[in-house]
Amino acid sequence: MVKPLPRVNLTQEEKRALNRIINKRTSPQGMVTRARIVLLADQMKSTDEIMSILSVSRTTVVKWRRNFLENRLGGLKDEPRTGRKPVYNQEVVAEIITKTLESPEHGTHWSTREMAKQFGIGHMTVHRIWKKNDLKPHLTKTFKYSNDKLLEEKVIDVVGLYLNPPENAIVLSVDEKSSIQALDRTQPLLPLKPHHIERRTHDYKRHGTATLFAALDTATGAVLGKCYKRHRHQEFIDFLNLINRSIPKEQHIHIITDNYSTHKHEKVKKWFNRHKRFHIHFTPTSASWMNQVEIWFSILQRKQIKRGVFISVKDLIQKIEAFIEHYNQDPNPFKWVKTAQQIMAKARKPAYSM
Repeated sequence: MVKPLPRVNLTQEEKRALNRIINKRTSPQGMVTRARIVLLADQMKSTDEIMSILSVSRTTVVKWRRNFLENRLGGLKDEPRTGRKPVYNQEVVAEIITKTLESPEHGTHWSTREMAKQFGIGHMTVHRIWKKNDLKPHLTKTFKYSNDKLLEEKVIDVVGLYLNPPENAIVLSVDEKSSIQALDRTQPLLPLKPHHIERRTHDYKRHGTATLFAALDTATGAVLGKCYKRHRHQEFIDFLNLINRSIPKEQHIHIITDNYSTHKHEKVKKWFNRHKRFHIHFTPTSASWMNQVEIWFSILQRKQIKRGVFISVKDLIQKIEAFIEHYNQDPNPFKWVKTAQQIMAKARKPAYSM
């Protein structure tokens, strides 16, 4: 005679937990079934009745009812699976990992199929070994660490201007976007329509280039810009004169810019010596990303230049100037959040070891 299972007496907390499992949309179906079995057992339903209501086998009902009685809610979790035993020993795995770290004779990196052919195994086996050891030979990243001897000093200086700008002064992020191409398509655009994206010819006509000098006010987000044919020190000095005329005489002006030779020309240095209210601050070498105007240049590129059609350099300049005028109607400053210490923590080269 089969010995009857003890009664399932649920606490109110256990009932709530089981109902949460049933009502949660992301609960696995197996867990939902187990929760229903226990709740029905608590309602004094027999095994046969539970089998009929849930359309499950007797073995399933008895198993999960017993598991619950032994371990309560913890007994409803999936049992650990032993899994399939590895086909290849650790020596073979170590050889595959070692070979993956080396470049193949005819190529720059291994594929799973090339590696599988070398060892006479399935390519999915190689894939699993790579995944387990976090090896991704098909991916690559770029990096650039600054070798500036004054790296820390410059980072602290520039970040200080962003986070704690001086009183009665304006902080300008200044740079030039050079070689902006006036590109015209060989045929008219096919405009955006319902069910049709905008289309353009892959070929184009070149009408020349222009250089935009821009100064971003880090406090307001407003932009002062002027286009030139070239980007020499003469143009930079002319743009500095424009800044000088545009800002009230009583304000000091802090210029943040990169280490491009134009910005360090002897005549530029003399200009700064003559204009005492100007103070120039250089970003570290290979760290021009710290110059906020670069963010604004990306906005200009994305919204005006990349998909723009320009029939001449004059047309290009007019559209850039119109974009700046429109942008300045509702400018927004960029919020700088990284401290100098956080930047320095990532700026130092990591010590990789093999």
